[in-house]
Amino acid sequence: MDTDIPEIAIHLIGALVAGGIIGLERSFHARPAGFRTHTLVCLASSLLMLVTLYQWKWLPGVPLDTVRTDPTRMAQGIMTGIGFLGAGVIFKEGLSVRGLTTAASIWITAAIGILIGVGFYFPAILATLLTLGILSAFRWIEARLPSHSYAHHALRFDRDAAMPEAEVRALLVSHGFTIANMSYRVSDDGLSFEYRMVIRTIDPTNTSRLADALRRLPQVRAFRISPTGD
Repeated sequence: MDTDIPEIAIHLIGALVAGGIIGLERSFHARPAGFRTHTLVCLASSLLMLVTLYQWKWLPGVPLDTVRTDPTRMAQGIMTGIGFLGAGVIFKEGLSVRGLTTAASIWITAAIGILIGVGFYFPAILATLLTLGILSAFRWIEARLPSHSYAHHALRFDRDAAMPEAEVRALLVSHGFTIANMSYRVSDDGLSFEYRMVIRTIDPTNTSRLADALRRLPQVRAFRISPTGD
């Protein structure tokens, strides 16, 4: 077994480094699964694959045909288990779903750990570099692609001086927004009337312009604009 110690150490240290590099990027962006989580995932995946790689060491002296495990079944088990871990970092907040990228990074980190565990160093190194490129460079590209931005919006008026719905819609359209849906509410004390809606725009800077316009309207008693997003 002593002759195998350096090779085993290379497998595990390589997995630690690959998982740690990906985890650092996630920790830098304050994601729920960061440096330690990704490092442990990659290290555990590599360790479990080493169990199958050295399965002939399980029972010394027993014929090899007696202990024979299909390594692909171990890989399938690892990826199934990682699915539960990834689901734990995904949560829904309003219209947005957060944590999908982190869950995907955990999944690819497990795959990299499997590759390192069986000694496929070149694809593991290449996958690590590509993963870092996707998480960093693609973020820059995605930020510059046109896309809809959504926000929860509430407008409150005195009950007898509420702005007509047509004027509310026209105001939003003039500031570059469209309304995804709208609801209405009268306060419990019966003194105020409130529009609640989900609005969307292509230009996120429209949000601040809309807030300035609403702040200058004397009939608006209160308003709230809460952008959603990752």
